[in-house]
Order: sequence, then C-alpha cells, then structure tokens
Amino acid sequence: MSVIIGLTGSIATGKSTISLMFDDLRIPVIDADKLAREVVKPGERAYEEIIRHFGLEILRKDKTLNRELLGEIIFADEQKREKLNHIVHPAVREKMVEKRDAYLQSGYTCVVLDIPLLFENNLTSLVDKTIVVYVDEATQLQRLMERDDYSEAEAKQRIKAQMSITEKVKKADGVIDNTGSKLESFEQLEKLLLAWNILPG
Repeated sequence: MSVIIGLTGSIATGKSTISLMFDDLRIPVIDADKLAREVVKPGERAYEEIIRHFGLEILRKDKTLNRELLGEIIFADEQKREKLNHIVHPAVREKMVEKRDAYLQSGYTCVVLDIPLLFENNLTSLVDKTIVVYVDEATQLQRLMERDDYSEAEAKQRIKAQMSITEKVKKADGVIDNTGSKLESFEQLEKLLLAWNILPG
C-alpha cells in the first residue's frame, strides 16, 4: 500500500527544511519548483509553446529563457500570467506524475510531492495526505524580511499574494509547527508518519 504525501506551506514558513528531512528518512521528494525549471529548458514542449506566445525576445543569447524578463511581463499582465501558467502547470503535473509512478514501480511505498501551490491550484487529487509547514504570521514576516532583505511593506505584500497559512492549515491532514528548532520539527514529522503507518514503529 503506497502513500503519496503533498507537502506545502507558504513563503518563509520553512518548507524546504522539512523537505530535506524526508531525504534523511529515505523517502523520495519530487519538487514542483525544480520541475518548473526543467520543463522550460530548450527542447521541451513547454519551452517551444512559450516562445510561440511570447516571442524570441524573451530568450537569452544562449537560447535559454530570460526568466527575469518573462517575470516582468507576466506580473504586469494578468492574461499573460494565466497564459504562461496554462503552458507550464500541465507540463509540471505530467512530469510529476511520471516521476511519482517511477518511484512506486521501483518499490517505494511513500513519495512526497513538494508543491508550493498545492491548494491554490487544486492539486490535492494527486496525493493521499497533505502536510502543511506552519509558522505564525509574525514569525513568517520576520523570516521573510531577514531572508530576502525586504521592507515590512514588501514582505507583507508577498505574503498577501498567497492563500493565508491559517487557511492552508484548515485544509491539511497534518501540520508541522516550524517555529521551534529543527529537532522539534523533525520529531513532529516522525510522529505524523508513524501515525499514518509510513514509518516502522
């Protein structure tokens, strides 16, 4: 019996830290952000579609996508952002399912899908259980300002652009409170996986 876990959080809640803990437990993690970079490499179908819609001017000299320029274009235009998502998201989903199935076929009984927008993009059908990495909003704000050198206003703007962490917690099957030490978070993760019969007792 295999279990697919969807791991999510919000900006600066420390999801990457928890993601690495699954490696320590020898549970494979498929990272949606990494796949989003893979599917837009030269030669990929999504790459060709992006050029068709956005033109050759979004390429660097080496023919790779100029992500910064593309970012500027889509943040200024809701329709273009939707168009890009419409190209990239299905390609990421396809690769994710492909990798997930490959792990299951090679004998893994648990696979983690690390998806920042798990709830926002309604991707819970890809997983059996969901884990949200949580910190309170004051900690989230402070960590984001320190990590990315944002002003308070900039950090708040980025937090507001996502579904609130409290909203995600309500939707989750399991929650890891990541405000304490790494060890405390790891113990919460172990406890959760034991309760779901994923780790041997």
